[in-house]
Amino acid sequence: VQLQASGGGLVQAGGSLRLSCAASGRTFSRYNMGWFRQAPGKEREFVTAISWSSITTQYADSVKGRFTISRDNAKNTVYLQMNSLKPEDTAVYYCAVDLSGVVHGNPDWYDYWGQGTQVTVSS
Repeated sequence: VQLQASGGGLVQAGGSLRLSCAASGRTFSRYNMGWFRQAPGKEREFVTAISWSSITTQYADSVKGRFTISRDNAKNTVYLQMNSLKPEDTAVYYCAVDLSGVVHGNPDWYDYWGQGTQVTVSS
């Protein structure tokens, strides 16, 4: 599976960004997807995940009510809508594929990763 994340950039606090992650190489619609982020000097942390059917989603407490994950299986793409951005959201954001069939936030269990896209939120 190849994953290509895009949509990052520089935004002021309170602003919005929409990240996209395009997948290729396997049957995208069968697999759960996740978004993670990693700030300088910090470990990679879970942001959100979505089941293959979009029925189940999971969010980190830090982004609940501000971020929304969605997917379009026809386009092999998963999205991350980020609203009310804060400086502490600044990080490289990664999308990942999980083949286990379980919606979860453990990065060690994800099987394929994209290259990441930088999100910078200025105060």
